[in-house]
Amino acid sequence: MDGFTRFTLSGDTGGGGRPPPKSPAEVPAPKVGSDFAELSRRINSAGLMRHRPRYYTIRFLLVGTVFAGSWAAFAIIGDTWLQMFTAVFMALVSAQVALLGHDLAHRQVFRSRSTSERVGWLTGNLANGMGYGWWNDKHNRHHANPNHEELDPDVSPGLFVWSKRQAGLARGIGRLFGRYQAQLFFPILLLEGINLNWSGIKSVVKPGLKNRAVEAALLAVHFTAYIAAVFLVLSPGKAVVFLLVHKAVWGLYMGSVFAPNHKGMPTLVGKHQLDFLRKQVLTSRNVKGGRFIDVALGGLNYQIEHHLFPGMPSVHLGRAQAIVRDFCAEKAIPYHETGLIRSWREVLTELHRNGEPLRRPRGRTHLPTG
Repeated sequence: MDGFTRFTLSGDTGGGGRPPPKSPAEVPAPKVGSDFAELSRRINSAGLMRHRPRYYTIRFLLVGTVFAGSWAAFAIIGDTWLQMFTAVFMALVSAQVALLGHDLAHRQVFRSRSTSERVGWLTGNLANGMGYGWWNDKHNRHHANPNHEELDPDVSPGLFVWSKRQAGLARGIGRLFGRYQAQLFFPILLLEGINLNWSGIKSVVKPGLKNRAVEAALLAVHFTAYIAAVFLVLSPGKAVVFLLVHKAVWGLYMGSVFAPNHKGMPTLVGKHQLDFLRKQVLTSRNVKGGRFIDVALGGLNYQIEHHLFPGMPSVHLGRAQAIVRDFCAEKAIPYHETGLIRSWREVLTELHRNGEPLRRPRGRTHLPTG
């Protein structure tokens, strides 16, 4: 960790004779906003909050060209089982389109909220069949309270439990899946693409969504064109397999990108004394790996910097990391970064640990009080 305190949940020393990592409650927090204001001045002085229209123009053109080209190739290749390789490739491209939608949602691309929203409908609803408005609302709530068990929708208990406290409260299918959630985590991600599509559909079916009619129309166009194209080119059997492969790989990719960001990091409940800076840093994990990881994860491998400065163009996050990491070292704030494979291992290790109460005989399961 290059001299930085390694922050884990395992309670061990992390090797090298270092002291056990502190939990969020044990990290001293000065007056709210004071440290973050100082860090913000350093980031702004480095010019890292300025918009990068040329970068995003090139990125949109490249991703858009590959996206359109993949569908053209699909039509040219025709009715063959080799199209399953096309499905895998298209799933990877769909994830890159979704990552552009993420940057749009944070207004990294355009300063205008309305322009960001309109282009977001194209990358989300039209291109991927993913409800932009629903996802943006959920993601904003996540950013406001990352890993807060009562406020962050990404750690709400369901098939998985994200803490031993949630395990103690689990009922029904949550109890069943929670016992073996580490083993089931990546297999379940194969269904995440379908879940994203279904969540978008549900968001436009029920009242309350802003711009509901527009989003519903774009979703309808997407699914009509998507299903028609696949079944016009492929025989029914191949078409069904193509759809399953495409959605499975897309969901696995999306989940593998987002899971290392916070899963396996500390969760919060109720009121806490953490200021904004510490709340964001202590609940986030960075992923190392160079330029390839930067592209594959769309800059979200710099999750700490992204959560501190969500409006920062993703191309600047790598430069911001050195500033943020040094600042955290100055303030004795644990800053956690690791490789991609190690990040997945940490996620699975913590999932297995959190599911432990559910693997006991029912009479011995208890609700942790810590």
